[in-house]
Amino acid sequence: MRIASFNINGIKARVGALTDWLDESQPDVVLLQEIKSVDDGFPSELFEDRGYNVATHGQKGFNGVAILSKLPLEDVTRGLPGDDSDEQARWIEATVVGDHSAVRLCGLYLPNGNPVPGPKYDYKLAWMQRLEARAKALLEAEMPALMAGDYNVIPQPEDAAKPESWTEDALYLPQTRAAFRRILNLGFTEAFRARTNGPGHYSFWDYQAGAWNRNNGIRIDHFLLSPACADMMTDCQIDRDVRGREKPSDHVPVWVELVA
Repeated sequence: MRIASFNINGIKARVGALTDWLDESQPDVVLLQEIKSVDDGFPSELFEDRGYNVATHGQKGFNGVAILSKLPLEDVTRGLPGDDSDEQARWIEATVVGDHSAVRLCGLYLPNGNPVPGPKYDYKLAWMQRLEARAKALLEAEMPALMAGDYNVIPQPEDAAKPESWTEDALYLPQTRAAFRRILNLGFTEAFRARTNGPGHYSFWDYQAGAWNRNNGIRIDHFLLSPACADMMTDCQIDRDVRGREKPSDHVPVWVELVA
């Protein structure tokens, strides 16, 4: 089972880039972020025609997450628990059943948090506390589970081409990285780093200042796997070349292969 995560940066602007990649890569499941569309405006038929079931949690003009799955989606829930007043569309969950096991999929778009200091950073840290609580609950359920998406977290210096440029940024502040490590230390596996070490591996390149051409990137799109899910993993890769295509997102897909 191939499960991908892709911050598409606006479904209407990038639908061609997304469908081209889907047709080429044929993932079984895709967790999308930043669809920037209300549910009714999401072009579900384009994906249903390709054999995908579609679940969305949209918001006008901002945020928004979705799941595309060739397998039936069961027990779909929307919104990260812990704050009923939070109206930002950043979290969606569903269960898929493979040949051997069911997997709980959680797609997320973690807040950026800039500028720092300020209410946006306070919201980011509070959201990460809620994420930690949900992560604990997933482990307690003892079902294979993963949490994947745009975390807006640069975990380590090697995850940025120029880490010195990010020292005052919400994506790289010590409090941000510590909150990410607390979740990992519950018992999750960071899929890409379980397979690949060293610098030079990025999932985001800004549109400004020739970042792509100079490979001035950062790695902020992550898969965190529960122990039972990590045991199923056979591979995790970044589809880097997608960034160089026509009308690309500033992110590229990341995917894991599970024997599920």
